[in-house]
This record gives sequence, structure tokens and C-alpha cells, in this order.
Amino acid sequence: MTEKVSGPASYFPSIEKKYGHPIEHWMTQLANVPEAKHMEQVAYLKDEFGIGHGHANALVAVYRQKNGL
Repeated sequence: MTEKVSGPASYFPSIEKKYGHPIEHWMTQLANVPEAKHMEQVAYLKDEFGIGHGHANALVAVYRQKNGL
């Protein structure tokens, strides 16, 4: 039985489908701006890659949680 994904990671399948890159690609992009605050990282993804606000916010939330930020 597969555990249902909830929270920000629940957006990951649609992010991969819409933007054509695996989630690890976006985590690597966020690693380029580790000192930025949450909303600065969201703005970075939106401005540099055209990611929508909700998707960018989900990516940043998971990135920051995994990296203890």
C-alpha cells in the first residue's frame, strides 16, 4: 500500500509535469540561493524560471525543511 503524500510535496507530480524537470533539479536551483529568505527564494523561482507562486512556494517549503532552514 502506498502512503498518500500530503503537504507541499503533494504538488511535486504536477510541478514535474508542468515544468519538465525532476524535483531534484529545482532543489539544485534553490541551492544557488541558500542565504535568501523564504519569499526571496519563491521570487527567485518565479522570476528566473517562470514557476507559479503555489508551485514555487511548495518547492521552497520542502527545500528549507530538508536543509534545516
